[in-house]
Amino acid sequence: MSAHTDSNNIQHLYEGDQSKLYSGVLAHHSDVDSTESKTQVKKIWKIFWILLAITLAEVVVGMYFSQHLPAAVKAIFFLGLTLLKAGYIVAVFMHLGDEFKNFMVTVLIPLVLFVWFIIAFLADGGFWLRMNSESPARHTIEHVAK
Repeated sequence: MSAHTDSNNIQHLYEGDQSKLYSGVLAHHSDVDSTESKTQVKKIWKIFWILLAITLAEVVVGMYFSQHLPAAVKAIFFLGLTLLKAGYIVAVFMHLGDEFKNFMVTVLIPLVLFVWFIIAFLADGGFWLRMNSESPARHTIEHVAK
């Protein structure tokens, strides 16, 4: 029997007109009072409260305590909370948390390498800018030009 005629196989919904996917054909929770729907609503509220707590921690520390903290501590704190929030959003809303480990590695390793790439280029650019501005040869050329 082919995938097009098997009523238990939903592969035919993915072939051709994909509007069937979003038209309610695959609505798993048609009953709002079902256990599945209540579980989903609880999960959504849990995610909301976690993200709200992280955001409030960032705002409170930024508004009231940032003047008293060293710059390195502030940077690590905000970077850590931002990465935590971004990771949670990717895991939940982009459904990466439900994927296989190999797929997660396939997505996360290039992301980490890309972030490292940006940091390395910013550091290298800062080094060359500092080296160029402090060069004795540059100061000699400026004096001659004036």
